[in-house]
Amino acid sequence: MADLSLQRRLAAEVLGVGKNRVRFDPERLADVESALTKEDIRRLIEDGAVWAEPARRNSRGRWKERHEKRKRGHRRGPGKRKGSKGAREDPHEKWVNTIRKIRRFLKWLRDSEVIDTVTYRRLYGLAKGGTFKSLSDLKRHLVAMGIQVR
Repeated sequence: MADLSLQRRLAAEVLGVGKNRVRFDPERLADVESALTKEDIRRLIEDGAVWAEPARRNSRGRWKERHEKRKRGHRRGPGKRKGSKGAREDPHEKWVNTIRKIRRFLKWLRDSEVIDTVTYRRLYGLAKGGTFKSLSDLKRHLVAMGIQVR
């Protein structure tokens, strides 16, 4: 077996890949062995005697399996949790998202004339004070007030 380290290095430079990805056609090793310049290597690449293997990546199979399980709530028990509840889900961010949803709904009710401005202001203040823990909680409150909501 001839030493093709020079040809491998030149081919890697020409192809722009690492040396380990360079492959030679086993039936044309004599041609590859006689190639001593980059120009010779370029000619062999055009002929198909030298090529670069496609890059291999990390397998995503195991990740996909785990991800599917986690989407269904598996592998999320107390043994898998590292941080506190507040570290895993920012309480302030949660509040911001909730209050934005509630305020958007209140504005929609006011604009579509389901509630008047006075009721809107009172409910807005209650929402700001943290009376409603969710949008459905606000809807329950409205039903109890006698206001029909879709």
